[in-house]
Amino acid sequence: MDIKGLIKGIHHVTATVNDAQEDYDFYTKTLGLRLVKETVNFDNEKVYHFYYGNEIGSPSTIFTTFPYKGQGVRQGTIGSGQVYQTSFSIPEGTLSFWKKRLQDHGVTATETQRFGQPVLEFEDPSGLRLDLMEAGADDREPLWAYREVSKAQAIRGMHNVTLLIQDAPTTIRFLEIFGYRTVQTDGELTLLESGTGGPGNSLIVRAAPAAEPGINGIGTVHHVAHRVAQLEDSMKIKEKMEKEFGLKVTRVMDRKYFQSIYFRIPGGVLFEVATEGPGFMVDESREELGTALKLPAWQEPNRDRIEANLLKYIRN
Repeated sequence: MDIKGLIKGIHHVTATVNDAQEDYDFYTKTLGLRLVKETVNFDNEKVYHFYYGNEIGSPSTIFTTFPYKGQGVRQGTIGSGQVYQTSFSIPEGTLSFWKKRLQDHGVTATETQRFGQPVLEFEDPSGLRLDLMEAGADDREPLWAYREVSKAQAIRGMHNVTLLIQDAPTTIRFLEIFGYRTVQTDGELTLLESGTGGPGNSLIVRAAPAAEPGINGIGTVHHVAHRVAQLEDSMKIKEKMEKEFGLKVTRVMDRKYFQSIYFRIPGGVLFEVATEGPGFMVDESREELGTALKLPAWQEPNRDRIEANLLKYIRN
């Protein structure tokens, strides 16, 4: 079964973080993203699930977090079998603006290059490795401006994620069957693209044969999700993964805003395949997105208890 063409690119990236307030402040007030959905971790209702993105949370613009402060979750260690670094796309010529903005917000950033593109590397308050990458070919509309960040400067969405892998050749061969194509190599880095390619449709494999395995916890990426047009595509991918690779794939999970399956790829990284719809406006208008706690129907009867157990934060 050929599944090439079903994977359109990145849907979202989900990370485990520490404090809800500092997480909200960093991603909205420093990076200028919009909180498009406040809900809970459907597998742990004591923990928020924040979705940040452009104005409507379009697939490929979404970065999501689980703030686990006070839940006894250890600090994680970034290592092999994990997403090593998450990259956001910024307009060409805006790196100096973002470097100054990060400095003004007390964030130490390092300027470098990757595949010939200017990159600004830094960490979030929980220790996640992030960067801003200039991309002249990114035609996605930002659709969201935050105070001092104009639409001409705003983050466009995800650019790519870097997977840290011990056996890189095996993982790359898998990704090429999964739906990505190798585009370029640069030392230990291999750039792969899916769909139309470019920002939001790219993965980087970083070969690290001697790297220690990562330990999940605060400050690490939990999974990277890839988008498909419809659930039928996910089921074809599930069949391919199970029958031809012997991978253990979950049943379809209803995440309210999309439907998902999960599995670990050769190399150990947790992948999700998520549908592009129905999207975040199924329970809020464009203007109201992210302004109130939203729960799936099966958790709504327990709203009072759920709200009482959440560690509160202040939006302003």
